[in-house]
Amino acid sequence: MNYLKLLIGLFTFSILLTSCHVDIIEEPNHYTPVTVHQSLDSYDLWYVDINETIGNGEVPFLQKAFTISFRNGTLYANNNLVGIGNTGNGFGIDVGYYNTYDNIVEVSHDLNGYWKLEVFHINVNKIELYHRPSNTSYFLYGYSKNNFDYDLVFYDNIHYFLQEYESWEKVATNGGSPTEFDAENFVQFLAGGNNDEFRSSQDETGTPISNLYWDYSGLYNVSNFTDTNYVKALTLDYDYFADEYFELSIITDGEIELYHPTSGTAYRFVGRHFIQYLKTTEGKIVDKKRTKTVLKDFHVESSKRKK
Repeated sequence: MNYLKLLIGLFTFSILLTSCHVDIIEEPNHYTPVTVHQSLDSYDLWYVDINETIGNGEVPFLQKAFTISFRNGTLYANNNLVGIGNTGNGFGIDVGYYNTYDNIVEVSHDLNGYWKLEVFHINVNKIELYHRPSNTSYFLYGYSKNNFDYDLVFYDNIHYFLQEYESWEKVATNGGSPTEFDAENFVQFLAGGNNDEFRSSQDETGTPISNLYWDYSGLYNVSNFTDTNYVKALTLDYDYFADEYFELSIITDGEIELYHPTSGTAYRFVGRHFIQYLKTTEGKIVDKKRTKTVLKDFHVESSKRKK
């Protein structure tokens, strides 16, 4: 009888021990929660991948920004590519302030007013900012200023970069055989997505922008090469002439090169009259927003001049 009681006791103890062991393993005791404030402050820059946006609504200040930064209650944004990495010590311009609690960030934007956004962590450097009233989600990637690929951001958004100057003025023509494009001294890229309007002028170099006569206009298209992300294919579709195709390279945030593979000619252009968004110009706010834009593949490799 005592032997039987002992067996029953051992059996019961083993079940309890096993149950306790399973409970300990299943308990998520390796997870260390962080606050929304700590999360938003953990990276210098949050890159807004506008092409990942879900929903039909719009949060204006996120729609405009390439990056945003949360710094001690002040919200900063890089709404321009020109100057990114330098403006505001790399954070951009001061566009408002914010407050956090629970999983919420409340933003008071200087131009767009009050916004309440829910913050969800996707992975270690990716978050979702969800605007419940419009059922719209924006996805942001966190970077330190030291490991942020500024060049790639320029090339991935190059159509916006081309539009950040009122005009591009030719400053050099190097090598190659003569082409009709030799006579074009100014090019202007008008706002839109990846298939938009351009204008060109044959006025003399140095002519003020306000005095330019635009001789030709048409549509332009920017496409990807198959072998590099750091050169783009630019096609100028003139209304009355054949298309002109170039390999577009960024020299600085104020200078570009258009290489014409057919003739072997390289044209250098510098930007004239920079347009800074969300800054007051003569009492007016200069504003602009981004839209989903996926560059098409050109299905050829760039020439040997690729960077």
